[in-house]
Amino acid sequence: MTTNERRFAAFILTHGRADRVYTYNTLRKHGYTGKIYLLCDNEDEQLEEYCARYGDSVIVFDKQEAINITDSGDNFKKRNSVVYARNYNFKVAAELGLTHFWQLDDDYTRFEYRADNNNEYIYKYTPITMLDEILSAMCDFLDESGAYSIAMAQGGDYIGGDEGRFAKLIKKGKFHRKVMNTFLFRVDRPVKFMGRINEDVNMYVEWGRRGYLFVTIPQLSINQKVTQTNPGGLTDIYLDVGTYVKSFYTVMYAPSCVRIRDIGYTDKRIHHEVLWWYAVPAILDEKYCKRKARQHDNINAN
Repeated sequence: MTTNERRFAAFILTHGRADRVYTYNTLRKHGYTGKIYLLCDNEDEQLEEYCARYGDSVIVFDKQEAINITDSGDNFKKRNSVVYARNYNFKVAAELGLTHFWQLDDDYTRFEYRADNNNEYIYKYTPITMLDEILSAMCDFLDESGAYSIAMAQGGDYIGGDEGRFAKLIKKGKFHRKVMNTFLFRVDRPVKFMGRINEDVNMYVEWGRRGYLFVTIPQLSINQKVTQTNPGGLTDIYLDVGTYVKSFYTVMYAPSCVRIRDIGYTDKRIHHEVLWWYAVPAILDEKYCKRKARQHDNINAN
């Protein structure tokens, strides 16, 4: 697919935050000039305010219809989850005639580079100013790699600085096989999110186990509002059930390769841990390949 054939839009998934859709202005500030849609459900009490602020950019979906096509992973009666919007987004994108779309949360405050032209880790905040060009390159990568989604990294991925995991990936020119927050998709390569919470991890682990490729680009990242300090959205769910229940959804879906552990140095908290060696197919170096003997070699041997 050529760039001229590509039909692209960004979707911001939002609920109960009509006055705090930070991502919208952040996209424009960092050089994105394309179409932006706000995807809201028909049960949002702030729906009128969303429409008043963003007009035709607001797309409203039927939440019950989205629930019907989603495995919530529980039998709770509560309906507050972004997983329904994530799955329904594919239907909306197809109806709009898009070929590619970017699925975003509503709390991004900046997009930034994490590597320089020599592929060295950058300590200082370096803003992306040409987001259109970055997205075009990401779409090219998505098309050519056969990946099902590509994402930017998150601020927390760089804990440890120059000696951290993602800084080392940058130096080696490698990627990470998770995807979170900034999901770049092709409409003709749909996936299904599952689980009322931790739906992003549930998705990339479950589909990764099936052999589908997902890629986080460590040279690019986003910055977000601190979790559980921004009311609305998923904050209410996290405060309600806690991080143990949140993390255990992924253990439930993939007990063979995900476990619960504590993370942090001083203020420890419960979190999931993906054991990647058991989670996804590995590509072995050719030096480990046992090549079949050629026919004339077999003849000579006899």
